[in-house]
Amino acid sequence: MRLLGLDLGSRTIGIALSDSAESMALMKETFRFAQDDYDAALDRVEEYVQEYGIKEVVLGFPKHMNGDIGEKAQLSIDFKDAMEKYLGVKVYLQDERLTTASSLKTISLELGGKSKMRKSLVDQMSAANILQDFLDRRKKEHVGE
Repeated sequence: MRLLGLDLGSRTIGIALSDSAESMALMKETFRFAQDDYDAALDRVEEYVQEYGIKEVVLGFPKHMNGDIGEKAQLSIDFKDAMEKYLGVKVYLQDERLTTASSLKTISLELGGKSKMRKSLVDQMSAANILQDFLDRRKKEHVGE
């Protein structure tokens, strides 16, 4: 089974997909939509759900550094609810604190000053990091059972 990893923003959604063994997250795309048009983002996610038979989605959960839930985290909760209701998938919220900063640092080191390419990759790399963190944690928790 494959899992989908998502990094939701106000105008983009980074998308990653696990391999069939659920051991590695692969970057897929950064989907752009009109400001706050989360229905368009949901439609794009639905395409992946149908194409790959996705049953589980891992969505980045951008809590504040102190653990509080702010406006962006609430958007993730609302998007989670919409995916579960309309797409019939199980959605896990994955703490994504520092994920975007880490992705940006990695991409900056690799691409240097190529800012257009960097912007297009950061969301999908963040989605892959979110998904990979989830896969690693789940594998670790199942070891020893």
